[in-house]
Amino acid sequence: MSRCKTYNRKKAIIFMLCVFLVFIGLCIRLGYLIIFRGNYYSEKAEELHQRERSIKAARGKIYDANGVLIATNKTVCTISVIHSQLTDAETVIQILSKELEMSEEAVRKKVEKVSAREKIKSNVEKEIGDRIREYDLAGVKVDEDYKRYYPYETLASKVLGFTGSDNQGIIGLEVKYEEYLKGSDGQILTLTDAKGVELENSAEQRIDPIPGNSLTISLDVNIQKYAEQAAYKVLEKKQANSVSVIIMNPQNGEIMAMVNLPEFNLNEPYTLLTGETGLTAQEQQEALNKMWRNKAINDSYEPGSTFKIITMAAALEEGVVSLEDTFSCPGFRVVEDRKIRCHKVSGHGGETFLQGAMNSCNPVFIDVGQRLGIDRYYDYFEQFGLLTKTGIDLPGEARTIMHKKENMGLVELATVSFGQSFQITPIELITTVSSFINGGTRVTPHFGVDIRNTEGEVIQTFTYPTTEHIISEETSEKVRYILNQVVAEGSGKNAYIPGYQIGGKTATSEKLPRSLKKYISSFIGFAPADDPQVIGIVIIDEPVGIYYGGTIAAPVMKEIFENILPYLGIEQNFTEEEEKEYVKTTVIMPQVEGMSLKDAKSALSEQKFEIKVLGEGETVVEQFPIAGEEISDNSTVILYLK
Repeated sequence: MSRCKTYNRKKAIIFMLCVFLVFIGLCIRLGYLIIFRGNYYSEKAEELHQRERSIKAARGKIYDANGVLIATNKTVCTISVIHSQLTDAETVIQILSKELEMSEEAVRKKVEKVSAREKIKSNVEKEIGDRIREYDLAGVKVDEDYKRYYPYETLASKVLGFTGSDNQGIIGLEVKYEEYLKGSDGQILTLTDAKGVELENSAEQRIDPIPGNSLTISLDVNIQKYAEQAAYKVLEKKQANSVSVIIMNPQNGEIMAMVNLPEFNLNEPYTLLTGETGLTAQEQQEALNKMWRNKAINDSYEPGSTFKIITMAAALEEGVVSLEDTFSCPGFRVVEDRKIRCHKVSGHGGETFLQGAMNSCNPVFIDVGQRLGIDRYYDYFEQFGLLTKTGIDLPGEARTIMHKKENMGLVELATVSFGQSFQITPIELITTVSSFINGGTRVTPHFGVDIRNTEGEVIQTFTYPTTEHIISEETSEKVRYILNQVVAEGSGKNAYIPGYQIGGKTATSEKLPRSLKKYISSFIGFAPADDPQVIGIVIIDEPVGIYYGGTIAAPVMKEIFENILPYLGIEQNFTEEEEKEYVKTTVIMPQVEGMSLKDAKSALSEQKFEIKVLGEGETVVEQFPIAGEEISDNSTVILYLK
């Protein structure tokens, strides 16, 4: 009996010891959770009683060189439902399907989905969002948001780019400067019970968004419009596939305009210009990618005779040719076993190098290329920066497609010397030519000027690399002189403007395969020839009918220069001969904005203005030149109607 009592006593002691150890273990565990894991579980508990809604930050604005707003934000709404808070799902479905113009089936699928928060539709017009808010539907949330808005719609669309539904940059400057423009999103935190129902009298916690910074670019809306206007004319007249124009300051690389026709509407970037329907998802995306493509930087092409400027600069710098050197053009050159023709089949006969440049004579430049030789010519490609990208601040820049030095023979040397058998981008060509006319400094083409905060204060100014002494000042002066003569008396005479010294070069290149007889017409020009302040290139892809660059591309640049040179403050200086032929009378441009088209024409009728009307409507909403500007009485006046 005593043995049994002793046994039971031991069992009790062991049991109590076990209970004590468990208690001690629980205390240790509880202490650990409180001391070391308290914050973690506190956050977890809080998450069960909070609903988080994001507040998008206002994206930074984009301004042109004159402070004109070209990309801003429009207030829109995001409509969503919280399933646990719905009290009358059927009413919600009916109202949302009606207001949002969605099918009941689509709305029902979202409303009946059991989730913490279900988005019904984003980018809803604010007026519609306000109406939905007035219904005071339990479980329906209307949050104000931002949608990118472009006041000029199609202006420089492939340069500016656009944003996606998340307000993130997709293409162009919008994606290139994303880190500066995007800002930081905010949050709204709402307390709920375990079922997710908002607690009455509980205040929302709000973390305000931080708006993005603004970007100022070198693009000038007025110059862009002048360039687009001239480009649209030739696009329609010649039924071309596309027209690209770049206008740049050759002294510092600032791009004032970049046109890629046809442009698309930035406010509707997913609407195809062709209006095609029934495409597969892949076909749709391929069509959009093609529409968004910036051919001025993303595509390369065979330049033709504009590349003779590179051969010219290299030969003059190397000293293998002078302006007075004589050549003979029978209409062709035989290089090894290949007969290479001049554009003038009968030949130019005897001519100096200067005359050969003015005539755009292929045999002359073949001879000059042979004088340089493959090794030295190729060295100049590298010296000029032709084989590397320009570094422009836009995504997707292509690079020059050139023969490898070891694969270049005499035939390749001959064809390259006058611009065939390789490809280059428009931005590469205009950048390289800029270094030949600005005294020998290679600049970096760019749009970005500075970044400003919401108060308009400059917080960062962009700088870009340059390379000096690409060629000597002496060679640069000779190149400017030759190209001025090309326009004054040679193949580029259709770009001549009385009172201005214009330099330039025409080109007509045949696309591959040659059997298709498809051409690219182009012209590169600059002014004033003695001190270039602006350089431009025009490229017309597959014009119908007459396709010579001197005939159809040079006049486009002439029209652009006629408008932008006075706008830039570059004055006309007539020679005595020009003074006799062209009478220069200046007048003050009157104010016609706000007038009807009829009244505006009446107000301008006393002068010799050529009036061009763009847009549709009855009222003049914008005029070029602007009121109060001193202009020639025979200038072109552009009236925009709406």
